[in-house]
Amino acid sequence: SETKKTYFALKQPPYRPPPSVFGPAWTALYGLMGYAAHRAWTVGMASAIPSTVENTRIGATLYTVQLGLNLAWMPLFFVKGWPVAATADIVALTGTVGYLTYLWGTIDDTASYCLMPYLGWLGFATYLCIGAGYLNKWDFQDKIKRMETKAEETKYVDEEPESGSMGR
Repeated sequence: SETKKTYFALKQPPYRPPPSVFGPAWTALYGLMGYAAHRAWTVGMASAIPSTVENTRIGATLYTVQLGLNLAWMPLFFVKGWPVAATADIVALTGTVGYLTYLWGTIDDTASYCLMPYLGWLGFATYLCIGAGYLNKWDFQDKIKRMETKAEETKYVDEEPESGSMGR
């Protein structure tokens, strides 16, 4: 896939996970996010306290906003190769989820707790995004082009072909 090619083409900061980690991690995080949204909405809208109902509505709006920011990140980073825009997006996403976690904590503790792993992951993803941007001089275009022409025996752009291949 193009996303995987771009991932391997970029210099990455320390502690970057292999691509196989992202699918299971996001599956678990989306499950927790969905359950948190269900809990917050169900508990909040059943409240007789007007401020709780209002916080529930605000939380639903913030939840939708964070889904949009989450959706925008991958094309910004991998398709367009715009690390500055992707960094701005993920910082806004992390801030939105941080406030949502707090807000849902006023409605339902479980909803708030369910967002905490997502918030932690976003903090780590922000580090990875900024690290990749910095290490690649905030320009991915040359890396993506080099990836298209590099030896097939390597996984990363700056990696030498495996010894024994290509006549070595």
